Amino acid sequence: MHQHLVFFWLSDQLSVSERKNFEIELETLIKIPSVLTGYYGKPADTNRPVIDRSYSFGLMLGFQGMAEHDQYQIDPIHRAFVENNSHKWDKVLIYDIET
Repeated sequence: MHQHLVFFWLSDQLSVSERKNFEIELETLIKIPSVLTGYYGKPADTNRPVIDRSYSFGLMLGFQGMAEHDQYQIDPIHRAFVENNSHKWDKVLIYDIET
């Protein structure tokens, strides 16, 4: 299995409406056919020195393997998400894990 974790730091300049729209757009990524499992959300209310809660949204996607992950990357829904939303974040970090 291939796990794809994406963390977004949204611009402080975004309105409440723009932030809500971003969250709606995250939902579209989970519906891409090559995605086996998908979840997104805001940082949990956990407070320990080792926990980074500085991000705005996290996205976790599971794929059967690397081939499905690669299909996701070129899917029109994913491409549209990046094109329509990349101006909304100041930073994005991605962690890919093979399980």
